[in-house]
Amino acid sequence: MKIFYAIQATGNGHISRATQLYPYLKKFGEVDFFLSGNNASLNADLPIKFRSAGCSLHYSKCGGLNYWDIAKNIQPLQMYKDAKSLPLKNYDVVINDFDSITSLACKMQKVHSVQFGHQASFVSENTPRPEKRSVMGEMILKHYAPSPKHIGLHFEKYDSFIHPPIIKDEIVQAEPKNLNHITVYLPSFQKDCLEKAFHKLSDVQFHWFLNDVQTKHTVGNITYFPVNQKLFNESLINCCGIITGGGFETPAEALYLRKKVLSIPIRDHYEQECNAAALKKMGIPVVYEVGDNFDEIIENWLNSIVIYPKMQANTIPETLQFLFDTYNKS
Repeated sequence: MKIFYAIQATGNGHISRATQLYPYLKKFGEVDFFLSGNNASLNADLPIKFRSAGCSLHYSKCGGLNYWDIAKNIQPLQMYKDAKSLPLKNYDVVINDFDSITSLACKMQKVHSVQFGHQASFVSENTPRPEKRSVMGEMILKHYAPSPKHIGLHFEKYDSFIHPPIIKDEIVQAEPKNLNHITVYLPSFQKDCLEKAFHKLSDVQFHWFLNDVQTKHTVGNITYFPVNQKLFNESLINCCGIITGGGFETPAEALYLRKKVLSIPIRDHYEQECNAAALKKMGIPVVYEVGDNFDEIIENWLNSIVIYPKMQANTIPETLQFLFDTYNKS
C-alpha cells in the first residue's frame, strides 16, 4: 500500500504525532509525507517528499495571534499550484492532519481522504467549546480541511469516532519523577513578557523552552532550553508541573504523566479556546490573561491540590487498523 500523509506544520504537535505514528504506519505500507506551513521548530525526522509554505501562524509579542502577518503571508495562487501538483492518484490512502492544500488537492483530483488528528474531533458538536463561540473559528475548524471521513483525537471520548491522544513511546515508557522544576513551553510569548514573573519566584526553578534559544544556559532561577524533543521530554518527565498553551499534545502527555498543568491558551486562537474549555471541565486551571500578578497565579497553582482524571494513551495499531478499514469501506 502507498500512503500519503499530510502534516500541518503550524506547530510542533502535528510533527510530533506523525513521528510517533511513522513506525506503525510503515507496517501498513510505504509512507510519503507532505509538510505544509513553516511554524514548527522541531526537525521532522521523516521522509518528507513534498513541501509547501501553506498557511502559517504568526504571533504577537505576548500570547496572541497576529492576523495581519498571517494574512499577508498567505499566497493563494501558490497554494493552488501546490495542490494541483500533488500526485494523489498515485496513492492508495490519503491521510490528512488538517492541511488545506491536501484537502483542495483531493477535491480537484477527486481523491478520497481521511482527516485524522485533533482538529477532526471538532466535527462533533459534543466536543467542548468555550461559552462564547466564534462563528469564524467554527468555520475554520469545519471547513479549512474538509474530508468525507474523520477520525478524531481528544482528551476524552466525546463521540464515537474520537480516540485517545497519541502519546509518544518515550512518555509511555517513562518513570516520572519530581525534580522540583517547572517546565515552560509557551511559543506565543517572547522572553520579556514572562521573565520578570519567573524571577520573582526565586525559590522556583524553571525550565523554559524558547524558539530563539540556541544553547542551554541558566540565569538565576531560569534555565533556558532550545526547542528540542529529547530535552523537552526529559524536562517534562521530571518536572513537578508544566505551564503551557492551550494546545493538545503537550497537555495530554503531561496529564498522562500525572503532572500539574497550567494552561494559557493563545488569545484569539479558537481551537486553543476550545481545548481550554475541555481542560477546565477536567479540573485543569486556565489563565486567559497574563498580567502583573502572574507570579501570584503561579504560586497559588503550585500550592493548590489538584486531582486530575487519568489520561488514556492511544492504542496506535488498533486506531490505524480502524483508519484503514474505514478508508477501504468508503
